[in-house]
Parts: sequence; C-alpha cells; structure tokens
Amino acid sequence: MANENKRDTIANPSPLGLLGFGMTTLLLNLHNADIMPLSIVIVAMGFALGGAAQIIAGIMEFKKNNVFGATAFTAYGFFWWSLILIWMNPFEGISAADDKSMGFYLLLWGVFTLMMYIGTLKHDRSLQFIFLSLTILFFLLSIGDFTGIHLITLIAGWVGIVCGGSAIYTSVAQVINNEFGKNVLPL
Repeated sequence: MANENKRDTIANPSPLGLLGFGMTTLLLNLHNADIMPLSIVIVAMGFALGGAAQIIAGIMEFKKNNVFGATAFTAYGFFWWSLILIWMNPFEGISAADDKSMGFYLLLWGVFTLMMYIGTLKHDRSLQFIFLSLTILFFLLSIGDFTGIHLITLIAGWVGIVCGGSAIYTSVAQVINNEFGKNVLPL
C-alpha cells in the first residue's frame, strides 16, 4: 500500500528515445539518399544513440508501465544493433546479407511498424506522423532491395530524412514543453 502513495520519480524517457531514433534515422537516410557514404559515423551513431539510448529509454518505459513506449524503444534499439551486426557480419561461416534477405528483414520491420502505427492513433499527431513515415520508409527500403531499383531506395532516403527530422522535433518539443510547463511547440 505504501507504493500507491509513492510519487513517480522517473523522468519521461520518450525524448531520449525519440532523439536516439531520430538522429540515427536521419543520418542513415542521408546515406540512402546518396548524400553521404555509409561509414563508421553511421555505425557508431547506430550503436550508441540509435541502439543503446533507445534500449535505455525502453527499459525506463517498462518501469513507467508504458507498454507502447517500452516495446517501441526497446525493439527499435535492438533493430539498430542487429543492423550493425548485419553490416559487420562478425560470425564466421555465416553468409553475408544479400538483397533478398535484407528485403525480408526490412519487410518484417515494416509490418511491425505498421502495427505500432495503429497504436499511435491514440497519441499526438507528431507520433502518428513518425510511425506512418517510418512504415513507408521500411516498405520502400524493402521494395528497393527486392527489386534492385536504386531510385526506390533514394526516395526512401528522403522519406527517412523527413521521418528522422520529425522524431528529433518531437523529442525537442517534449523537452521544451516540459521545461516551460506548457505547449510551446505543438505536437
């Protein structure tokens, strides 16, 4: 019974998770849009902010009993770590990823994201936009891998830049709105 009166002392982890997701997504999609090459910059960001920061945010969401946030941040954090493992292929005797296997990998993430998008329909418009654009991104990347049509991947890159930018905006808006105790930036 003492726990019922205990004040929640865990800060909102959503801005951290959204920042990790947004910055990493934007950076990777600068590559997909042919603006920069795939390099250690993207891999390091994917490991640290895309992976670790989102996993930490997801664990904190579990503690806050937020099933949506816990599932989203933890899953996408591990998405980044799995993507890095795919790129590095550190397992001897395991074939490197080909376009067909990557197409299925991205398709599964697209289906998961579409289902999570449905969960956002009770949330802010900004979160709905992030998940809708991420769903489109995953499906476009999957189609690009299945077909080998580079233009589709290029278009996906621009969708990803918008998606990542919207997540960064949502993260910063949550922080600023919290600091000022009112809605300074609309969500």
